[in-house]
Amino acid sequence: MSERIYITTTLPYVNADPHIGFALEIVHADIVARYHTLLGHEVFFNTGTDEHGLKIYRKAQEEGMKPQAYVDAYAAKFKELKQVLGLSEGINFIRTTNPHHKAAAQEFWRRCATNGFIYKKPYRVRYCVGCELEKTDSELERGKCPLHPTLEVEVIEEENYFFKFSVFQEYLLEHYAQHPDFVVPGFRFNEIKAFVARGLEDFSISRRKDKMPWGVPVPNDDSQVMYVWFDALVNYISALGWPEDEANFKEWWVDTGGVVQCAGKDQVRQQAAMWQAMLKAAGLPPSKQIVIHGFITSGGQKMSKSLGNAADPVALVREYGTDALRWYLARHIHPFEDSDFTMEKFRETYNADLANGVGNVVSRVMKMAVDYRVAPPAFSDKMERMRGLEKYINGYDIKAAAEVIFGAVVNIDRHIQEHEPYKMYKSNPDAAREVVQKLVLKLYEVGVLIEPILPATGVEIQRLVRENTMPVVPLFPRKS
Repeated sequence: MSERIYITTTLPYVNADPHIGFALEIVHADIVARYHTLLGHEVFFNTGTDEHGLKIYRKAQEEGMKPQAYVDAYAAKFKELKQVLGLSEGINFIRTTNPHHKAAAQEFWRRCATNGFIYKKPYRVRYCVGCELEKTDSELERGKCPLHPTLEVEVIEEENYFFKFSVFQEYLLEHYAQHPDFVVPGFRFNEIKAFVARGLEDFSISRRKDKMPWGVPVPNDDSQVMYVWFDALVNYISALGWPEDEANFKEWWVDTGGVVQCAGKDQVRQQAAMWQAMLKAAGLPPSKQIVIHGFITSGGQKMSKSLGNAADPVALVREYGTDALRWYLARHIHPFEDSDFTMEKFRETYNADLANGVGNVVSRVMKMAVDYRVAPPAFSDKMERMRGLEKYINGYDIKAAAEVIFGAVVNIDRHIQEHEPYKMYKSNPDAAREVVQKLVLKLYEVGVLIEPILPATGVEIQRLVRENTMPVVPLFPRKS
């Protein structure tokens, strides 16, 4: 039986158009998924849209739309990212308004309640609608959430259902100790371990329906709807057909050791602590691993929909192509730290890395191969070549993998400069052909290694080499 991996992104809110921050998360996850697929592994790759919650309800009201019509329109835009970003063919797309997901969320609630981890009480709390999280004094700066400084922190005072998060401290700390790579990178793992070690507080998991009607109904209480996190996180298992499809759940969740969850640094608590406690409360195994990326910033400030400074991935692809955006996100955005984005830098790196780098090397090598009638070399096993990236992909260091590949491109160019086969051919054509044949083989290896990151480009490079032909047009035309 081949190895299996289940990898998922978080589900972005459908309260605005997709932006480059989510493109980073889903492209990095797709690179990992494609890598494993190319190795012959079975992959279940999940993404989708989170469509409930107060800020979505308010957005629909602002635009004079019914919530379902509003989320339908925006979910379609996120679904288009499959083509825009060149995502894996078999990617699963789940919506939290899907009837099966809503039923699964209710069953998850019932199991937690039956096991004694849900209760009802009145409370008063300050709440950030942008984060969909309660906020303490220490988490606010001048009374505002630092992640959503344009939004007012609201005071919620009502009677809701609560989840007994506080009883899971020992379980979580023990799980962390037994799984030293549970959260990647390590400094994010240290953050969540410190958070849990300080003690946990129970959190609200419902809202009064008369105040916020847009949500999954709480089982056996029509006056309440589920709070967004308790609904949305269940997508990781409802995507597998849980609870009805026990065989599929066992195959992809139990037998694989769980899901690999990719998320932003503002979701460490939800992904690595809250969700793990919820799974335990429902009597289900934990996730396998949580991979946390940083933010894409603009001028040092978080790039986000709420701040209005988000770059449009659709517009970038329209002008530069899918693989250009994927390459920038792979090589020029740090996998774990924050990284700044500007259009100037994007254009510069496109020309340097792709037009003058990959594209130019492909054209030069294949022109010599065709002109000198070089016989295609015997190609090494593709899967074996892919293993050259194994330690980087398994460590989710996409940037390091891209650096290795670009280093191979630079080495080909350096080999051309050092051996000058275009000069050698005049006096010793056989020696020139031998040099070019080695260059063609190295180029093919680049095509294989680059395929998880740049699917279209990788396949095209391999085709050009196999067919011993030149690109009709440059792979990456230079942009002024």
